[in-house]
Amino acid sequence: MAFDILKRAFGQKADVPEEEYLEIDLDKGERDKKIIVKPFVLRVYEDTNEILNAIRDGFTIAIIDIKGIRQKDSIELKRAISKIKKTVDALEGSIAGFGENLIIATPSFATIHKEQQKPKEEPRRSKFDV
Repeated sequence: MAFDILKRAFGQKADVPEEEYLEIDLDKGERDKKIIVKPFVLRVYEDTNEILNAIRDGFTIAIIDIKGIRQKDSIELKRAISKIKKTVDALEGSIAGFGENLIIATPSFATIHKEQQKPKEEPRRSKFDV
């Protein structure tokens, strides 16, 4: 009874059933975002910050051209790749190299198919081969 008086005092009707509720769709914001495939060029080590910020956003697949830094400084290249790999692993994403100059890094919603390379078979030798 005191609760009904309080409801009337604040402008709410006392006869509103308790079962009424408002449903809020919390996932709607995520559905509105689209996946972005974005190319990056890694020229210097500091370029890794832009790449990592895009991957941390969670909706970007990064295609990274490493030719520029590869020709300049192999040590900087190793540092940059290591930093990107650690971040991608922490986000449970995937990273893979394609050819000599491309790396693809994805967040957790995407995986990169990696085929297992078969070891080359050596020709069989007979006991009479020298």
